[in-house]
Amino acid sequence: MHAGEVVTDEALVRRLLAAQFPEWAQLPIARVASAGTDNALYRLGPDWVARLPRIHWAAAQASKEQRWLPILRPLVPLALPVPVASGAPGEGYPWEWGVYRWIEGENATLDRITDAGQLALDLAQFLLALQHVDATGGPAAGEHNSFRGVRLAERDVATRAALAQLHGVLDVGAATAAWEAALSLPRWRGAPVWVHGDLQSGNLLARGGRLRAVIDFGCLGVGDPAVDLIVAWNLLTPAAREALRSRLGVDDATWARGRGWALSVSLVALAYYEHTNVTLAALAWQALTAVLGEHALLP
Repeated sequence: MHAGEVVTDEALVRRLLAAQFPEWAQLPIARVASAGTDNALYRLGPDWVARLPRIHWAAAQASKEQRWLPILRPLVPLALPVPVASGAPGEGYPWEWGVYRWIEGENATLDRITDAGQLALDLAQFLLALQHVDATGGPAAGEHNSFRGVRLAERDVATRAALAQLHGVLDVGAATAAWEAALSLPRWRGAPVWVHGDLQSGNLLARGGRLRAVIDFGCLGVGDPAVDLIVAWNLLTPAAREALRSRLGVDDATWARGRGWALSVSLVALAYYEHTNVTLAALAWQALTAVLGEHALLP
């Protein structure tokens, strides 16, 4: 999916384990099917999963998760990944990597959720808890988390480049008007808060028809909470979207910035993954359809 991507396989993982964690080296190893783009996942027996960055911009994610997930995990109402070991570069592999406890579940697509309204409430409870965790010393939004949580104006160059690339693919005029409206919104004036940065079905796990876990904290950072509203447009139904908004109690400007975030992230994703990742391209289309449909109805 990426130029310069590092290729990994089961043999590499076994060599890394043998050199660094021999207690796991004889476990069955199987690559986990995933639409994720930053990391390759390998299940180690029934209980563990190794997570290896596959591209340079994800190289710092393992150490960030090792540092912050143990602090965040007890303070939020959903299961989070549990780091159990931190691997070092070796065997020809260039970056730090991690081993985590395996979390049972399936991607939380709406067909696997019993009640979309309950999903919205569960997401709201998670976000309210996450945003109330003391963010002192947390990593400010920036390159390490794909700039999730910065001012929307800092997304302008990337968003307009995506718009230019998508001529003939979507209604660029409507998307540009929606983006320029988002740029005119008041910026976040509150203290920076913890943000997951990439809430979408692939990073949410369901069991028994209910949301149970949030995974992949590579975009974790401290910034504008509006970025975590992306999930309202890339996953939720209109009614569930309103339930999320009501439970969170966000102001109009924050909600509108969330819609702007959904627009920007989806445009960039569609331009980048249109021909290389069917799942992420479909997710981007879903969000774009919802955002542009709403924008057309705005006064």
